[in-house]
Amino acid sequence: MSASTEILNSIQVSGNGLTLTELLARHPDIARRTAQRLIAALIENGQIPAQGKGRARRYFGAVIQAETSILAAETDSFPSFIPLSVDSRDILAYIDQPLEVHKPVGYQRDFLDTYRPNVTSYLPESLRRQLHRMGKTTDAEAPAGTYSRAVLNRLLIDLSWASSHLEGNTYSRLDTRQFIEHGKAAIETQMILNHKTAIELLVENIESAEFNRYTVMNLHSALAENLLANPADEGRIRQHAVDIGKSTYRLLSTPQQIEDTLGLLLNKANQITDPFEQSFFMMVHLPYLQPFADINKRTSRLAANLPLFRANLCPLTFLDVPEQAYSRATLGVYEMTRIELLRDLYLWAYERSTQEYLAIKQDLAEPDPLRLTWRDLIKTTIREVVTHPEFDPLACIQRAVAGHVSDGEQPEVQALIVEELRRLHEGVLARYGVRPFEFTLWKSRHGN
Repeated sequence: MSASTEILNSIQVSGNGLTLTELLARHPDIARRTAQRLIAALIENGQIPAQGKGRARRYFGAVIQAETSILAAETDSFPSFIPLSVDSRDILAYIDQPLEVHKPVGYQRDFLDTYRPNVTSYLPESLRRQLHRMGKTTDAEAPAGTYSRAVLNRLLIDLSWASSHLEGNTYSRLDTRQFIEHGKAAIETQMILNHKTAIELLVENIESAEFNRYTVMNLHSALAENLLANPADEGRIRQHAVDIGKSTYRLLSTPQQIEDTLGLLLNKANQITDPFEQSFFMMVHLPYLQPFADINKRTSRLAANLPLFRANLCPLTFLDVPEQAYSRATLGVYEMTRIELLRDLYLWAYERSTQEYLAIKQDLAEPDPLRLTWRDLIKTTIREVVTHPEFDPLACIQRAVAGHVSDGEQPEVQALIVEELRRLHEGVLARYGVRPFEFTLWKSRHGN
């Protein structure tokens, strides 16, 4: 049997292809230069295809390679509509090689240690300016969290659905809306409802929330509720080793190491002044460390929104982000400590989110300043009127307004309260602390 035939047979019977080094190990009597020449001839004749470059280059049997190419085209092609830099394509070229080619690698502490807040920039200044232009809202100078509260109902649906979808959840956005509004028991709905709780936790505590153990642990606890095999792992540093599926990345396994590294990570995150750099830093480093037994990426996606909520910027909802694209971008961080692919995806995802949310904000009615100023008086007066049906409503309103409002504003505030009273119906009674039977009794006395 000729040397060429021996090499060809070895390649054809190998399930995952062979590198030159592996071929030489199987045929020690064939010189390296001879093997290289014979392989080149086999490729030129179309008898074997090759994948990869340099030492990672693998040679496959023609049929096996064809099947591999078809499968890759069907399941693993990175979306062409997401623009990628040359560096990102370089990362993809490595990630897309067979897993057997990937070099086993552990947690690289230097990746975190060498990051200097407000000196190191994962997002160049020009890119940060672009993100600020895209995400700017009319609430930029308002108190922290004003914008996220204004769009909260839609935010709960979109971010809960999109983040759950990246974990393989199959429900639609419409289903998600119904679950959030009405609730339903199932494991996938549990994931969605946990997102709702976690988002509300951030928005409701926006003035005090920062990147510390309390915030991150409780964020994880909200997302993990009823979803982990061991409930004791909810909101707690993992106490055991875990593996990343379909990856050669090996995580830290000692709880004390994880604890110390998380402390450094949060300390650095808190020092970052730009909200987008801070957001992206958390998307890079929290999943890379994997401080929890599971649900680390979900925690990072919500944590990445905290600086945006605080700065009244459009949220990052991850709408329409393909699961395969997100998975491969994170693998680039895990196995190569390279952030370019995740950065390109972050930019695309944020632009997609802002297009949706700036359109929503245009449809939101601006709060009436007068109604906002006197909202407590309006509520207490409405309650006073309804719970005392024996009194004349207009006289009650005039008396309440005269005791609290300046002469110049009294007519407008009175008109506001009368308008609220006319619009009163059973669907808004709780707002005023009025019970249904009290409303029914008042209505029977005073009609419409």
